Amino acid sequence: MATLSFFFFLLLSAELFSLSVSKATKPTCSPPLQPSSAIPIHPKDTDQIQFALNLEHLETELFLYGALGRGLDSVDPQLAQGGPPPIGAQKANLDDRTRRIIEEFGYQEVGHLRAIKSTVGGFPRPPLDLRSEHFAKLFDKAFGFKLDPPFDPYVSTVNFLLASYAVPYVGLVAYVGTAPNLNGYVSKGLIASLLAVESGQDAVIRTLLYQKADEYLKPYNYTVAEFTNRISDLRNRLGNCGIKDEGVIVPQKLGAEKKTTSNILSADANSRAYARIPAEILRIVYGTGSEYKPGGFLPNGGDGKVARDFLKLK
Repeated sequence: MATLSFFFFLLLSAELFSLSVSKATKPTCSPPLQPSSAIPIHPKDTDQIQFALNLEHLETELFLYGALGRGLDSVDPQLAQGGPPPIGAQKANLDDRTRRIIEEFGYQEVGHLRAIKSTVGGFPRPPLDLRSEHFAKLFDKAFGFKLDPPFDPYVSTVNFLLASYAVPYVGLVAYVGTAPNLNGYVSKGLIASLLAVESGQDAVIRTLLYQKADEYLKPYNYTVAEFTNRISDLRNRLGNCGIKDEGVIVPQKLGAEKKTTSNILSADANSRAYARIPAEILRIVYGTGSEYKPGGFLPNGGDGKVARDFLKLK
C-alpha cells in the first residue's frame, strides 16, 4: 500500500512539475507593458500623423483606379468621409501580374486609411487630380521640355509603374521624417507598421522598373532608368533640401558602399532611408516647389492642421 501511495505521489509531482514548466515556457505574444508614465498618443502626435492622410488618399485612388477602374467609394466609402472623388482617375492598361500587384497595393492603402483614422481621427478625402494631363505636365517638368506625345500614365504597364514611382516613395520618406518626432508608443507603433508596408510597395515598384531599366520607353528616346532619374531629380529640386531621391540606376559614387550602380532601394551613404519634413512633401506633391502654393495632385492644397497652417501664411 505504501508503495502504491508513493507511486501516485510521484505521478502527481511529475504532473505539477510539467504544468509549472509549461507555464514558465509558454510563448508570449504581447509587447512588454509600458511604464505607467508612458503616453499612448501624445497630443502633438495627432496632427503629424493625420498629415499622412493626404498621401494615403492619393495612393489609394491611384492604385484602385489603375487596377480596377474604381476607387475608395467602391471599397469602403465611409473612409472618404464625403470628400469628392478624384478627377481624371481611370483604369490602366496593365498586364495581369502587375494589375494584381497594384490591386493589392490599393487594398493595403484602404487599410492604412482605416488604421490612421481609427487611431487619431482624420478628415475627408481632399480633392485629387489624377488626370493624364497632370501627369504629362509633371513628366514634362522632369525632362525640361514637352514630351511628344504627352506622357499618359494609363496607356501601358510601364507608364503606370513610372507614374506610381512618382507617388509612394514620397509617403515613405514622409513617414521616416515623422517617426523621430512622435512621443506616444501607440503613435510610434502605427507609423512603424505603415512605413514597413510603404517601403515594400516602393521596393516592388522599383524592382519592376529596374527589370526594364535599359529598355527604351516607346515612343520616347529615353530608357526607363532615365525616366526614374528625371523624376527623382525633379523631386529633389522641388523639395529643395539636397539629394533625398535617386533613380534605379545611379553613378557608382551614389551606390551602396560606392560599389554598385544598381539602386533598387534608394538610401543614403549608410544605406538608411531618406527623410523629408512636411514642408518638403508639400513642395513636391503640389509640384510648385512651395508649401504655400497648392497645385499638382492636391489642387486645393492638403488638409489637416499641418498643411492648412502653411496655406494660412501664403
